[in-house]
Amino acid sequence: MQKTALLGTGTMGTAIGLRLLATGHRLTVWNRTAARTASLVDAGARAARTPTEAVQDADVVITMLTDAAAVRDALVESGAASTLRPGTAVIEMSTIGPQAVAELAGLLPSAVPLVDAPVAGSAGAAEAGRLVVLAGGADAAVDRVAPLLEALGTVRRCGDSGRGAALKLVLNTALVTAVTAVADALAVADAVGVDRRTAIDALGTGPLGGAVTRATATDAAFAVALAAKDARLALDVLGDVPAPVLRAAASALAAAPRPHDDIARLTDAAPEEQR
Repeated sequence: MQKTALLGTGTMGTAIGLRLLATGHRLTVWNRTAARTASLVDAGARAARTPTEAVQDADVVITMLTDAAAVRDALVESGAASTLRPGTAVIEMSTIGPQAVAELAGLLPSAVPLVDAPVAGSAGAAEAGRLVVLAGGADAAVDRVAPLLEALGTVRRCGDSGRGAALKLVLNTALVTAVTAVADALAVADAVGVDRRTAIDALGTGPLGGAVTRATATDAAFAVALAAKDARLALDVLGDVPAPVLRAAASALAAAPRPHDDIARLTDAAPEEQR
């Protein structure tokens, strides 16, 4: 079995690590806050003190971090990338956008292939192997890491490098605008005296049905702050394109009072707060 290094053991990183361990992968983990590696160590992973130590002798390196700056810090600024052996594959699973993927590819040694593979799905889906993995990169590079990615769920090949990251922006734009639309619809329900259960049941049979399912989920963990970051990424790509719905959703996410809560909690505000 290949040696895999995982940089970043937040909610999704931990879930991915647990799935890899459960499917027999040899795993070394690193996180800026070392205590957050404990559950993976308990499950059989080895903890490294630095990114460079984590990637030493690794066949595959996975990054699952907050944003592009965190990825660069952990993989490049730390010096870890310069120690990678020729042929070591890097799988970038964070949501950082296609431009950041291109920049990262340029910072890696020429003999180190990069696959961008952000995922659709929650931590629970990761642990159960039910993610949708959006893989971008050269065919040979994706082929090489496909068995590992398939342990996490269904692999959707998106094309050349950066195409997985691009599709993830599309999906997250739909997600954040749809969930904030559900929140607005429930605010109207509150204002006109329709009880929430009735409103949710009715909304669930209409065009927002999928969004209602996500907006009422209790087992997901996509923090509002991360959703706000992803909305900003999409807006950066759009430039001067109006995109009024996405801009409104981004503003709502930025103003949310509990940025570490899952986005489903956007629908929890009392009527007075929503108005």
